[in-house]
Amino acid sequence: MDYKQQLNDLLLSTAKQNASDLHIGVGKYPMLRIDGLLIPLQKEGIVTPEVATGLVTELLTPQQRAVVEKNREVDFSYTYEDKARFRINVFYQRGYMAAALRLIPAEARTIEDLGLPPILHDFTKLSQGFFLIVGPAGHGKSTTLAALVDEINHTRTEHIITIEDPVEYMFVQDKSIVSQREVLSDTPDFHMALKSLLRQDPDIVMIGEMRDKESIATAMTAAETGHLVFSTLHTNSAAQTIDRIIDSFPPDQQNQVASQLAATLVGIVSQRLIPHVDGGRVPACEIMIVNSAIRNLIRERKAYQIDLVIETSMQEGMVTLNRSLATLVRSRQIALEEAELYSLNASELRILIERVS
Repeated sequence: MDYKQQLNDLLLSTAKQNASDLHIGVGKYPMLRIDGLLIPLQKEGIVTPEVATGLVTELLTPQQRAVVEKNREVDFSYTYEDKARFRINVFYQRGYMAAALRLIPAEARTIEDLGLPPILHDFTKLSQGFFLIVGPAGHGKSTTLAALVDEINHTRTEHIITIEDPVEYMFVQDKSIVSQREVLSDTPDFHMALKSLLRQDPDIVMIGEMRDKESIATAMTAAETGHLVFSTLHTNSAAQTIDRIIDSFPPDQQNQVASQLAATLVGIVSQRLIPHVDGGRVPACEIMIVNSAIRNLIRERKAYQIDLVIETSMQEGMVTLNRSLATLVRSRQIALEEAELYSLNASELRILIERVS
């Protein structure tokens, strides 16, 4: 069987149908994720162990194969004939090779293109600080991060360094110098890249994902020493993010970390992509802008009170997730049932919608 041709057909189908992901695994059809839903490609047939190995092996370089054999998984980026670019994770499940491929748009989109709140522009104008985009996997964190970084690229003369595993959006240098470092190809590992980061004279730092206390500590130190740092984290809300960051450190360090975080954090955006009533998906965002009240709550380890500050600080540009969802329901962009699925407090959401209706 010509696995190369079959793989190319799958990659082309993913791009043509504007799917966000392609999944290859034994015992099921290849699957596309379109607007959040998994769609089987039945004409391709059920994937056998031989087909899975053949398709996945076509994606891998010899170096990546060695990593898979050692670690049983690997992350990397892959470009198909200059037509489409993918972020790929190859892994084993039940002893068989499998892969998840995320389609990356050809260029970073703008905040307006993505339908994000205009206040996000303010974070691209800061000279220093620590800014996080959080939310579940597959809800556009990397895309939002790229929009912010590319806005800086087009509007400011800075040295932007990104550390990514793998590199996703390819930035075309404009007013800024953009140095994109990919784990494995440009640096041996994530920690080595972080260790040498501040010796490379950055102004803006983008760390693809906060993975552990070392990456969090490096990000806060960089923000503390006069840099603007962007990153992402898999958490559900701003308050949960604060707790997750502090709790990732040993108990004897947590008070110090809370003080450092209070001094460096400038904002957190928690986002969800909700199915639009007319197809596609639309973002709903919780926006926390760090003010003196929030700094005190972080320092005093009272993150559970942050939601109340966000709720009562709308005049500063802050928005709760429920208010964002309620606005989308009232403007008939999303259905109430969908909003309730993504809300962290569905009963409060219904009250908000009824109060204004």
